[in-house]
Amino acid sequence: MTFQGWILILGFVAILLALTKPIGAWLFTLYEGRRTPLHVVLGPVERGFYALAGINPHAEQGWRRYALHMLLFNVMLMAFTYAVLRLQGVLPGNPQGLAGLSPHLAFNTAISFTTNTNWQSYGGESTMSNLSQMLGLTIHNFLSAATGIALAFALFRGFARRESKAIGNFWADMTRVTLYVLLPISIVYALFLIASGVPQTMAGVVDVQTLEGAKQSLLLGPVASQEAIKMLGTNGGGFFNANSAHPFENPTALTNLVQMLSIFLIGFGLTWTFGKAVGNTKQGWAILSAMMILFLAGVTVTYWQEAAGNPVLQHLGVAGGNMEGKEVRFGIAASALFSVVTTAASCGAVNSMHDSFTALGGMIPLFNMQLGEVVIGGVGAGIYGFLLFAILAVFVAGLMVGRTPEYVGKKIESREVKLAVLAIAVLPLMIPGLTALSSVLQQGLAGPLNKGPHGFSEILYAFTSAVANNGSAFAGLTANTPYYNGLLGVAMWVGRFFIIVPMLAIAGSLAAKKYTPESAGSFPTTGGLWVGLLVGIILILGGLTFLPGLALGPIADHLAMISGTLS
Repeated sequence: MTFQGWILILGFVAILLALTKPIGAWLFTLYEGRRTPLHVVLGPVERGFYALAGINPHAEQGWRRYALHMLLFNVMLMAFTYAVLRLQGVLPGNPQGLAGLSPHLAFNTAISFTTNTNWQSYGGESTMSNLSQMLGLTIHNFLSAATGIALAFALFRGFARRESKAIGNFWADMTRVTLYVLLPISIVYALFLIASGVPQTMAGVVDVQTLEGAKQSLLLGPVASQEAIKMLGTNGGGFFNANSAHPFENPTALTNLVQMLSIFLIGFGLTWTFGKAVGNTKQGWAILSAMMILFLAGVTVTYWQEAAGNPVLQHLGVAGGNMEGKEVRFGIAASALFSVVTTAASCGAVNSMHDSFTALGGMIPLFNMQLGEVVIGGVGAGIYGFLLFAILAVFVAGLMVGRTPEYVGKKIESREVKLAVLAIAVLPLMIPGLTALSSVLQQGLAGPLNKGPHGFSEILYAFTSAVANNGSAFAGLTANTPYYNGLLGVAMWVGRFFIIVPMLAIAGSLAAKKYTPESAGSFPTTGGLWVGLLVGIILILGGLTFLPGLALGPIADHLAMISGTLS
């Protein structure tokens, strides 16, 4: 580890902390439905959308109606994307003449982008036409991210409102987030990327002559526009197979820093928005503090392991850190930081190959996802996932002080606790179950290119990534098969919507409750004790469940590596 590496990490955190309140305040304005300076230009566009769709943005919805509209919208979007991908070969905007996708790959990809997972069983430049990238995929980068933020707003209203049957209007929340947050930032962001050397063109291939005089074909396309929302919306799906390790997606150290900042930007801001919504910004800072403890611990372990290098190579006299699978223009510190950022959020973009990390260095990205990606988390999904853990934490605290648990003025009763457990149980039920199934079936065992503990880690990582809606992968798994495309698709759908529906039910239940003011017997939920309890509950409920998988995978891989060194 180097001084410059730690300056990068600490500077990254400092910039985000400085941006937390400004972006949180902007999001709070939209949460309340108030006007912004952008309404002068975009207000008519917003009203036009409502008029075309026949929507009354002021008509609020109960949690069931909110959930139903959200689900129908996502099902329709998924079906539309499936059709675009299957018909790609006969649609325009296909300069390379690429054929339509197979049924199982189109199914997997449509679900992947609908759920904000952006898992890719394909190489983008050799599979997707420009039209498919823009109409089939980039549209999801906006709308799946907007859906996540809208759902966070709904849960915030559940905590903030008193004796109400409504938690907002899904269509109004999603439209405002798209128009006044995601779209304007993405336009500026894309222009920055273009100025930095990221292509934005409808051309498919450009032939160039190399310095050696050979001919080389460079694949191009509308990259910058997809890259901007890919990062801002914590989507992660790359235009190119190498994702953000590709120089056309992430050409410089500056673009690399901006990409990492944009992954966390909205997640940081939403913690402040929550505190403001419930009338106490200290609540938001307490949540962010717990998130940062987990994040910085993960960065420390990953950076330490990658800087220490491969013990087998060191035993052979090859000194230095682990640069396998990493870009020289980024180095170890920026690669380690990116890997933790992208898996602490539900982004999944990579600037290095996680499959080539050391065993314990690769364990942290895996563990981040197994926590439910609540360490900052995806846009919207991170904060509402974290609040599910907060409900359980305050329930435990209530048991300790011997009274009905309360959180931000709402009594947490058996209904909320049961629903929170139901949502959180999705990961520990799905991930080990699907991993175990794929570890015994021939179709599953045909996927990993490595055998032994690391091959098991490749399977475990895939299903962890799918259920947690991350999308990154240990690249040694051959996933473009009917078995993996189908099963991973189901895992992504369950991991997204089987958490959302119980969460919305909690929002509806809380909104109907009366406000309960704090008393001398209330457990404080803004101090260091609360932050420590939150971290402990997340590690116990989200982490210990997966110790068997971790022991069979990364830890066993590490021990095998050491034993090979000593032999």
